[in-house]
Amino acid sequence: MTVAGEWLLYCRPGFEHDLAAELSDKAMALGWQGKARVTRGAGFIRFMVTGDTPANALHRTLPLSGLVFARQSLLALPPLVLAREDRLTPILDQVVASGWSFDSVWQETPDTNEGKALAGLLKALKRPLESRLKKHGALRRKAGGRRLHLLWNDGDRVQLGMSFPGNRSELPGGIRRLRFPHRAPSRSTLKLEEAWHEFIPRDEWDERLGEGMQAADLGAAPGGWTWQLVQRGIHVYAIDNGPMDKGLMATGLVEHLREDGFIWEPSGRLDWLVCDIVDKPSRVMAMVQRWLVRRWCREAVFNLKLPMKRRWQEVSHCLLGLESALAEAGVRAEVACRHLYHDREEVTVYVRLLD
Repeated sequence: MTVAGEWLLYCRPGFEHDLAAELSDKAMALGWQGKARVTRGAGFIRFMVTGDTPANALHRTLPLSGLVFARQSLLALPPLVLAREDRLTPILDQVVASGWSFDSVWQETPDTNEGKALAGLLKALKRPLESRLKKHGALRRKAGGRRLHLLWNDGDRVQLGMSFPGNRSELPGGIRRLRFPHRAPSRSTLKLEEAWHEFIPRDEWDERLGEGMQAADLGAAPGGWTWQLVQRGIHVYAIDNGPMDKGLMATGLVEHLREDGFIWEPSGRLDWLVCDIVDKPSRVMAMVQRWLVRRWCREAVFNLKLPMKRRWQEVSHCLLGLESALAEAGVRAEVACRHLYHDREEVTVYVRLLD
């Protein structure tokens, strides 16, 4: 039987080394050693656990929801190099040898131009691949929600992985593609919308993003994030010395204050703080930390702009500092951080106070 000895994770191309550093640090903190195989710009990494610990134990212990730079998390078999005259037989042989069974199959490519060029091949292979998997009993109706993923790196190179309910992205490639609303003042609006999808269950939106709530948007101009809040009927204190979109101001839900977002303080507790200020991550974190320790808001979404190098180390330092400050102040909170699809050189942090 072929054993799934690798951990296969997708990420934004260019962030492979950041994901590898994150995994190495978190595995080491749990007493495990591992080595990442990284190709810059590939859009994925392969992580091999050293010693006798099986990859599936680490895969379960470090779930996708707790990783910053990963888009998808799979247990994987060794990569295959295929002959173009018969791509399917080696795939089928490896599945049978693994003993895997699953109730769905996803063919995916890295989020690169080269990957997108393989769309025609994947479409042509879909029906014959699924047919042969069904004949061998690997693809069946009830298999516990397990899903087979085929990550095509080229027309003759593929790696097979398995995902499990509750520890995976339910989006192809781990990517949430949102449509840009044409009335929004800037494309940055998609960052906040994606953050809500990522961090807040959809059936809780009416309760936690409800009409009549109050929010502050620090560094608001021209209003991309404010626009999302206004669409939910939330009153917004837009803090920025720059001009705000006229359409937003006409809604009557925006109070534009030409002040420094790092200095401004609310007169009472707000429901939300959002912030997409372009500044050093340590400075933004210190400002948000003050808001949270003083309980000026109930929930917060903010972005940290990353340096060109040692990005995981910067994120880790900021998150540890936040958690330490909250603990010292006796503030209980839920904290999460993700590198979202609509982020670029930044990560999104979400905090919900529990008191």
